[in-house]
Amino acid sequence: MRVLVVGSGAREHALAWKLSRSEGVEEVYVAPGNPGTAAVATCVPIAADATVELADFAAGLKIDTTIVGPELPLVLGIADEFAGRGLRLVGPSAAAAQLEGSKVFCKEFCLRRGIPTARAEVVRDRAAAAAAVKKLGRPVVFKADGLAAGKGVLVCRSADEVEAAMVRFFEERAFGAAGERVVVEECLEGDEVSFMVLTDGAATVPLASARDYKRLGDGDAGPNTGGMGAVSPAALDGEVAGRILREIVVPTIAGMADEGVPYRGVLYAGVMVTRDGPQLLEINCRLGDPETQAVLPRLEDDLLALLNAAADGELTGRRASWKREACACVVLAGEGYPGKVRKGDPITGLAEALAQPGVLVFHAGTRLAEGQLVTDGGRVLSVVGRGATIADATSAAYRGVDLIRFPGRQFRTDIGRSLA
Repeated sequence: MRVLVVGSGAREHALAWKLSRSEGVEEVYVAPGNPGTAAVATCVPIAADATVELADFAAGLKIDTTIVGPELPLVLGIADEFAGRGLRLVGPSAAAAQLEGSKVFCKEFCLRRGIPTARAEVVRDRAAAAAAVKKLGRPVVFKADGLAAGKGVLVCRSADEVEAAMVRFFEERAFGAAGERVVVEECLEGDEVSFMVLTDGAATVPLASARDYKRLGDGDAGPNTGGMGAVSPAALDGEVAGRILREIVVPTIAGMADEGVPYRGVLYAGVMVTRDGPQLLEINCRLGDPETQAVLPRLEDDLLALLNAAADGELTGRRASWKREACACVVLAGEGYPGKVRKGDPITGLAEALAQPGVLVFHAGTRLAEGQLVTDGGRVLSVVGRGATIADATSAAYRGVDLIRFPGRQFRTDIGRSLA
């Protein structure tokens, strides 16, 4: 079989790495890929959001299965483009991907279907936002309606932070069209967990639990990012996991089907486990990054078989089995991230890190310049440690981190520490 992975980050590197080990896979292609994916797959110079060109490529090469990493191609309708040509793709339609593509759509859907979520107001200007903050009380969260690369969420605990958010959204227009509508919602307190499932539109197969670390600095300090690390498994009680499935995930999938917009592919529920039970923070229409890098190494089953079953409507009765080990992922980011990032810094020590027992490294923002690996993005590398426990996995990951160097590198030192 021939498989295509769409995307260029560490999540896509992890997918290509895992799929290259699937039974019956003849070739894995990644579009556009990166220097890391080039070691396990064939890179194709087509941008991830070039949906028509990707469909042309898949049709011409008779690709058997395509899995989409990032959200933008799904929101743009890549699943519809492939379906129109009779090509198998794992991912929701553009209409279903609105669950991630529009925070307003998702919030209104949850309220309509009785899915537990934070109280919120949808606003378009400073005056309405101020009224929403007064009604909800602090702390509050400002969320850009559209896609903002994981950076369109501002948590405001003080009056000064509320004012800063007002300026960012309504004066600077920092998020462009994505910020034309803003969801202002109450800030939930508790333990955050990433809950991912594969679904064929009816049946679901839960993936291994994970926890990600969104903020830039230790102790959840600093600005929001696309994710600075993750661990799997998360410290998630079985009863709570059952409630998340019954009260959030299953009603979401059933609700979309009831409303004539069946949802197929990966559904990622970002959930806050509060004193009143689990409540939905966000829905993503694809695998999480960096959660994927911590989850996939633990999968015992054939990934391609599971993906095909989801795409073909054959998940009923299936389960996924997981290795009795832990994984910890530490993201190395470039100088300036999550703002303007410096690029082109030489990366050293990668081979030494990969030689360490239990260490994997997945590329994100890297490129080759005259044979030298250099930084080429905000999140540069995902360093993954594997071990019998979270403590062992964390130790392995940081052994790898200690060996990799580039000017201005940033990383958190507390990934998994509180769970070890």
